[in-house]
Amino acid sequence: MTKDRKLIIAGNWKMNKTVAEAVDLVTALKRDLANVKEVDLVVCPPFTALSDVSRVILDSNIRLGAQNMSEQPNNGAFTGEISAQMLKEFSVRYVILGHSERRQYQGETDALIAQKAQTAHGAALKPIICIGETLEQREANETEQVLETQLKGSLAGLTPQQMEETILAYEPVWAIGTGKVATPEQAQSAHAFIRSVLAGLFGEAVARRVRIQYGGSVKPKNARELMSLPDVDGALVGGAALEARSFTEIVTNSI
Repeated sequence: MTKDRKLIIAGNWKMNKTVAEAVDLVTALKRDLANVKEVDLVVCPPFTALSDVSRVILDSNIRLGAQNMSEQPNNGAFTGEISAQMLKEFSVRYVILGHSERRQYQGETDALIAQKAQTAHGAALKPIICIGETLEQREANETEQVLETQLKGSLAGLTPQQMEETILAYEPVWAIGTGKVATPEQAQSAHAFIRSVLAGLFGEAVARRVRIQYGGSVKPKNARELMSLPDVDGALVGGAALEARSFTEIVTNSI
């Protein structure tokens, strides 16, 4: 399967894995995915495991991502926060921003996510910016309105060049961790709409180059169909990323 845009599959481990468990998992992934060149591979462990995971994957085809970071561009008196400079120390390349869980539980706004995106780009980190509607919003036929609002707010201030270095993750909130998956038609429709909004904001050429992941109960059995969709350029994987075999199968089924 060939696309102009290279697939990017990232595992979001969320608040899971001790350091020892993280090392075991990434050691298995490093072995099992060693020959994969067709897909950009990213793992996003909790902050506590970044250092050890970074050492394991140093000479591999797997890149390191973080699950969040502060919007503050410099270190300082921000108790409990993690700065971009701290992430860079562990060779972090990607950072997830605006995940629906942080929007829901930490009250993160589009404006805050836009600040974080600017800070990430200032530190040469590639943000993975999450957007998506709730079940109530989908049932009220508000999906496109919600996505457009989130896109315009979360991407505010980015240059076209920065946008090309940004990954988007469409994660319908109703499909995260629920076992429910958007149908191929729903996923493709949402991804195509997102790309049309990007074209309006940054131009057609940029929109064609931006990679848009799908997230929401991605499993080995549905990966091939989802990844074959014209505007789906990868996956942000939650639960299935916590076990080496399932994450490996998602990757190999996507190629």
